[in-house]
This record gives sequence, structure tokens and C-alpha cells, in this order.
Amino acid sequence: MEEAMTDMHEDHIFVKICGITNLEDAFLAIDLGCDALGFNFVPTSKRKVESDFVENIVKKLPSEIMTVGVFSDFTPEEVFHVVGKTGINAVQLHGNESHEDCQLVASRVPFTIKALSANSPELMNFANFGADFLLLDSETPGEGMKFDWNLPIDFLKDEKILLAGGLDVENVNAGIEKFSPFGVDVATGIESEPGRKDPKLLKLFIENAKSSRAGTDQ
Repeated sequence: MEEAMTDMHEDHIFVKICGITNLEDAFLAIDLGCDALGFNFVPTSKRKVESDFVENIVKKLPSEIMTVGVFSDFTPEEVFHVVGKTGINAVQLHGNESHEDCQLVASRVPFTIKALSANSPELMNFANFGADFLLLDSETPGEGMKFDWNLPIDFLKDEKILLAGGLDVENVNAGIEKFSPFGVDVATGIESEPGRKDPKLLKLFIENAKSSRAGTDQ
């Protein structure tokens, strides 16, 4: 999968569709050209899914698709249990995980994403998490809120950034132009209701993102 991701990024932005709660949305997103699917295990999320459901989907997916479990303040042991049960190949840590816990998860999972808000002081210490990707988000993840795009984050130019936070079909190209990210991540911005994707918006989002050139700095 890593080679496929590298080859893909030479020409196109990596697209992660998050908050998948049903088979139809999962397979439609893949058919339309997404690179990763996100499954939310956070108990308070409107898009929370169960391990059995994710295991059933992962078995049916092409091996080159990144399957991401989203966790917030789970212990590493709890994360490993879900990874082992479902067969997902990536983990997104969206809470106040310590550098040490994130490093431990990264040592046991093929791909690790650490999510931070765009004004988090931890951005200065991102390398200490040992994660493969930085998900740059708003302070209220999952609510479709955009963060201040004028915040100074040039010091992150060497990180593989997944841009998130209020992206939709209308602003994704501007976000890619502004930040030159490795990829983009969307959930709320393409939904007809929480956990249910709008097919037209899903198609337009992926088309718009893929039509943008990948950032040369990432």
C-alpha cells in the first residue's frame, strides 16, 4: 500500500472519506476514487460504528484502500484490540494522547494519523508523536467547522498533512492551494445527514480534490 500511496501522490491529492457508517457509502466512495475510509469508534460521535460492522466491510475492500479507525483517548491496548478485531490498517488518534502512547501505537500499526487543532501548541512538538500523518483540524472536529486558514503553520511544511475541518465541495480546492497538503479529509461537508453521505456531494468532492495538483512541499 505504501508504494501505491507514493505513486498516487505524485499526481493527485490523497482523499480520505471519514465517518463511514454503511456499506453503500463505503463502496461508492471507493468507486468514485477515494484513497481511504474512516470509521469512528469514539463513543460520543454521531457516526460511531461497531467493530463487527467494520470487520465485515474491511474484508470486502481492495487491499490498497487505507482503512482508518478513529479513536479519542483510548488506551493503546484498547486501540490494538479494535485493530486486531477489525483488520483496519491505520489508526487516527483524535484526543489528548501522550507522545509515548502515540509512539507505541505507531510501532504496532502500519499507518498512524495524529489529529491536532490548527492552533494547538502541540503542533510545535508534532515529530514527538511518531505519527506518519498530521490531521490538521478545527477545535470542534466532526461539526463541519473551518479553522482560521490564516494561522501561521509554515513550520509544518515538512510534515505529511491531511487537511480537515469544514471542507466541502466549494472550498476544498482553495484549501489545497493554501496549504499544499498531502491529502484532505471530509465527513460532515458531504453528508445528507450525520453518517449518511450525499452521493452527488461525495462525487463532486473527490473530483474537485483529485483535480488539484498535490503540493510539492509535502
